Order: sequence, then structure tokens, then C-alpha cells
Amino acid sequence: MSTTPICEMTDRARDVFRLVVEGYLDSGLPVGSRTISKLPGVNLSPASIRNVMQDLEELGLLSHPHTSAGRVPTEGGLRLFVDGMMQASMPSPAEKAAIEGRLERGGPIEEALAAATATLSGLSACAGIVLVPKREPVMRQFGFVPLSPHQALAVMVGQDGSVENRVIELPRGVTASALVEAGNYVSARFSGLTLAEALARVDSEIRADEAALDRASQELVARGLAVWSRDGTERPVLIVRGQANLLDNDAAADLERVRQLLDELEGKEEIARLLDSARAGHGMKIFIGSENKLFALSGSSVIAAPYRGHEGKVVGVVGVIGPTRLNYARVVPMVDFTAQALSRLMA
Repeated sequence: MSTTPICEMTDRARDVFRLVVEGYLDSGLPVGSRTISKLPGVNLSPASIRNVMQDLEELGLLSHPHTSAGRVPTEGGLRLFVDGMMQASMPSPAEKAAIEGRLERGGPIEEALAAATATLSGLSACAGIVLVPKREPVMRQFGFVPLSPHQALAVMVGQDGSVENRVIELPRGVTASALVEAGNYVSARFSGLTLAEALARVDSEIRADEAALDRASQELVARGLAVWSRDGTERPVLIVRGQANLLDNDAAADLERVRQLLDELEGKEEIARLLDSARAGHGMKIFIGSENKLFALSGSSVIAAPYRGHEGKVVGVVGVIGPTRLNYARVVPMVDFTAQALSRLMA
């Protein structure tokens, strides 16, 4: 059912709708007409409020979970509230200090990102998530270790001391001595370059017939660098912190939903693809329930914002995952502030 625009709702309908949503987000329980009638500033009888609620239910903005219960917002209702009625509450000085303080401790960037995610998780009472920028390691040394007549291990030592390896298929005609020669060639010629830069240089030298290697060794070097490069771009790094926050007191009444959400959090590649859409959009993204197929079964919400690196380029995404009953007014600005803090760190 399509959602009615706010401008087409009467003032009375907007007020009742806002109070129902805010009451539900605060308590997690259906909100009844009598509860609303007792709120300060409300000059409507329970019967009048029930009539308005019924109209809002027919518009697809509220639902009636039980015969004798009050109303709760539908996913469409939550979307309408978040997009057009929510009054955002900026993070407090203490919350800002907690986020920035974790980023100022130094150390590898992954540790800072994980720390910021854990802090965001604690402050929002959700699971914190961050998509780490895909790093292009800079080579210091490169070598090949034979595994069998048909396979070898390509080993790269980075400028930061990191060591990584990948298994590659050997071209025909490559001997053990050719493996050593090819590794020495790469280390001598391309130390200080990223894998992508080294691959481009190899391609250029081969085309210009300037590579001091035979054809089999040329193919070996090109294949090793190319396989490594593809592997690095196809495996985004996702950090998830604070899953235990999802097991709060309210979860006891909806254990199946929480179990489903925890199962979904195990699919990190799927989540990474979801967050990539936030990176592509260059702005805050809010997915509510079934708006996103990944979390449709658990009925969860995702709030994510991109953060930037050098020259303002988007390099990653930070956010939270939790139930649709989130304090959006508080959590959305908090995610945005964390993204801004990460951007300052990465610049």
C-alpha cells in the first residue's frame, strides 16, 4: 500500500500519528487512544483519537497487532516519520567525546575503526558495523614458492611488514629457477608500488618488449599480480561489534526475530554489499525492515553513512543494525557524527 504524503494529512492526523510513533519507539508497545488522550497538550477524547487511528490504519501507516491492543506504526509509517516528521537530537558532548576519544588512541587504522564501531554500538544499543576501505598494499618484496608442478604460492611482504599469500596456477614451462628469477625481478623493479601499479608497469614493459624475462616468466608475473589484485577487490572487510546489544530485555518477547537477525549478521559479504549501496549514494542511508531484502525476515533497520579519505573520496561506510523500533532521532545523528569523525581521521 502506498504511503500518504504528510502534506495530505490533517493537522489532527499528523499529531496523533506522531504521538503513536514516538510512544511506540519509546516503549516498544502498542499505543492506545486512552494513553494519548492523557498526554499534555492533547485535547481530544479517546473516541476521537480512535477514529483518527482507524483512518491512519486504513492509510497503511498504523497496524492493529491484537484485537484489544493499541496501534503500532507500519514500516511505511516509520518511513514517513523518519523522512518527514522526526526531530533529530544531536549527540551530547559526552557522546561526541566518547567517539572521538576512541579514534585518537593511535595504532593501525583497522583498530581505530573497530574501536569507533564498538563505541557507536554501545551508545546506540545496536550492533555497530563498519566497512573498512579496500587497501592497496605497497610492496617491499615479492616471491614465488613452488607447491606442486602446477601451483605456486605468491608471497608479498608489504612496506608495513605485513605478509600475505595467494595460490596461483603455474603457466607451462615455468621451472623452479624461473620462480626465483621472477620473484627477484618483481622485488627489484616494483618495490614501493601497489599491486595495481606493478601490474600496469608489467603490462607496459611486456607490450614494449622491455621485460627482462622469458615469455613463461612474464606470464607468471602478470598472472600472480592479477590474481592478487582481483582477490583484494572482491573481499571487502567488514567489522561487526556489539551483537550482544540485540539481546536486550525486549528481545525475550521476540526471540525468533533476534535469532534470525543474528543469523543474518553472519553473512558478512551480504552486509558488505548492502553497505556498498550507502557508499555509492554519498549520503546517509536508512533501511527499514523489508525495504532491504537481507533483513526482511528479522524486520531490522540499518542506518549507515559513508566516510571519506583523501581528497574527500568515499572510502568506507559506518553504521548500526537493530530492530525497527530504534530511537531514530538519536541514532541517525550519532551515526552521522561518527562518519564525520572517521572522515577527519582518514583525511
